[in-house]
Formats: sequence, C-alpha cells, structure tokens
Amino acid sequence: QVQLVESGGGLVQPGGSLRLSCAASGLTLDYYVITWFRQAPGKEREGLLCISSRDRMTGYADSVKGRFTISRDNAKNTVYLQMNSLKPEDTAVYYCATRAYTCSRYGYDYGYWGQGTQVTVSS
Repeated sequence: QVQLVESGGGLVQPGGSLRLSCAASGLTLDYYVITWFRQAPGKEREGLLCISSRDRMTGYADSVKGRFTISRDNAKNTVYLQMNSLKPEDTAVYYCATRAYTCSRYGYDYGYWGQGTQVTVSS
C-alpha cells in the first residue's frame, strides 16, 4: 500500500536546475523519512540526502553538497529534491526511498522505493 512516485526528471543543460518530487501515499511523513538516491549505469547506488520529521536533514554525498537541497511538504505528503548547478556527472536515475523514523545512507535499510526518474545533464 505504501507507494512512492518520483517526477520531475528530464533533460537539462549543464549549469541548469531541476526539481524532483517524491509523492508518498500509504504513510505519513510525520513518522517516515525519505532519502534520495541516484544510480548511474555501471556505478554503485549513491545516497544523497535524507529528510525526517521536524525537517531534520542529513547529507551523505560530498559531490552534491551546496548544490542539492531536500525539503518536505507534509500537507502534500511530498518530498522535493532541488538540484542546482547541474553537471554532466549528475546524470543518473534518481530514486526516493522511505523507512520509519531514522535516516540511513544505506539502500538496504529501505523497504519502499519509487520507480525512479531519469535525469540527463547534457549540452
């Protein structure tokens, strides 16, 4: 019954911005955390940012520090990933995942995943 649906991916030029959305159903963000991950072909899945209740945020990837921001709108049961100053190396499938209460950088800690949304950064 828990479902996560990512949206907002697409093609963007280097230096551009994109905002991804993760719409959650079957849960309340008061009690679940959401983490954004990404995976490029041939690379390991990489945890990016997590947000929990009370707008506590945790960053895992130095490669996106200062460029990516996570936020939540509990009324809409939606978490966002704002991506600025995009680089070609940001090209990947971006996923949101959820688990109860506590953020984790490890994908295996998460039981629910969205289907992913493709982000391509290219001229």
